[in-house]
Amino acid sequence: MTEKLFYKDSHMLRFTAAVLECVRMETVHPEESGCTRAVTKEEGGSAESGSAPGVSRAERYQIVLDRTAFFPEGGGQYADTGWIQIMSDTMAPEKNLYGQRSGQLLECASGEQSVRISESAPELSEGRETRIRVLDVKERDGKIFHMTDRPLPAGSIVSGEIDWTERFMKMQQHTGEHIVSGLVHARFGYDNVGFHLGSADCTMDFNGEITREELHEIELRANEAVAENLDILVSYPSKEELAGLEYRSKIEIEGQVRIVTIPGFDVCACCAPHVEKTGEIGVIKLTNVQRYKGGVRVTMLCGFRALADYDRKSASVRRISGALCAKEDEVAEAVEHLKEECAQLKARLAEQQREMLRFKARESDGQGAAVCLFESGLEGDGPRLLMNLVLERGHELCAVFCGDDRDGYRYVIGSRSVDLRKMVKELNAAFSGRGGGKPEMVQGSLKGTKTELRAWMQEYGF
Repeated sequence: MTEKLFYKDSHMLRFTAAVLECVRMETVHPEESGCTRAVTKEEGGSAESGSAPGVSRAERYQIVLDRTAFFPEGGGQYADTGWIQIMSDTMAPEKNLYGQRSGQLLECASGEQSVRISESAPELSEGRETRIRVLDVKERDGKIFHMTDRPLPAGSIVSGEIDWTERFMKMQQHTGEHIVSGLVHARFGYDNVGFHLGSADCTMDFNGEITREELHEIELRANEAVAENLDILVSYPSKEELAGLEYRSKIEIEGQVRIVTIPGFDVCACCAPHVEKTGEIGVIKLTNVQRYKGGVRVTMLCGFRALADYDRKSASVRRISGALCAKEDEVAEAVEHLKEECAQLKARLAEQQREMLRFKARESDGQGAAVCLFESGLEGDGPRLLMNLVLERGHELCAVFCGDDRDGYRYVIGSRSVDLRKMVKELNAAFSGRGGGKPEMVQGSLKGTKTELRAWMQEYGF
């Protein structure tokens, strides 16, 4: 069993430990480690923390320590990343019994003995020879496996350091999720049936409908919980105590249950680290709600993620404001006005194009029963409109080609009396084309030159 320092203190940044095992991943069956692939940034790695996306299984090592502050994947929260470094004789403290959090000394237990070390935990050096990356962390049967990009000798004493920026961000999101889920459950009775903490945002799935207005009310109440700066309480109740406790849980839990309580807001079984006080969350912002599997999926940003989102959106509003010469709080109205102007201009342009096509259709008078036209400037419904206008002037067949010899042509062919489906099959076969349609109208695209197409159409009677 690996001693789980992250349960002793969720804010532990550095720690020391002994290496119990180290094996190359390619020699380990995937089920024995619970890890079958490399972690990428999209799946939870952090570019700032130096994760190594795409590191193959053969290039990775599996290390077991006697204790660790690295949280393994679980509870909807992806694993910590960071670094491990072999300690030199001058770095190693007596009995290896300490952890460190933000410059503060901690008391950590080893067996039945607990001591406080007077010296602070050493920061890891940048030397490539001794400092290795922790890419992923998994747990199986109480043993925690650290997936690294290089090996460490068994028996060595090491110093570990988690990526604190990543860990704190995840704790902000996860604790925020507890508050929101607790509020939703208390108000509507809905369960959180799916939680995903991704690299960009956090989503929660609830088994009932929530309107945007109701979600806004939940958001305001959640931020009141943040402002109250409540203590986050962790307890390990006995079976008897648990039987009388009302708490949220997604799954049946065997063995000791860990309960995370936010007084007045949530009581939930959870295995992940959280902030110590709700004030550390900073802000909770619910950015979206959409229907999902009979309920809703809510997207949330907390803390520094919410601040970064606000910064991005503020920058966008400033750019839009400058481009439209509108006040920042009036850009939505300015955009609506611009959309109305664009719609009016499009309507005028469409009418002008229709008038131009009428003139083009008149030019077909006297060309015979079948008319073949090549037009390079027509877009959208223009080719079809021109074809119909030509047919309205009494022609039996009309083919309109739009495009050029390099990129190919779009075509639309119509008739008031001839079934065109046989002809279009032959046309597509002759010019590597694709398309079809109804007896009276066919359309598609093909490759060929204007000269070749005109010659083919003439042979067919155009």
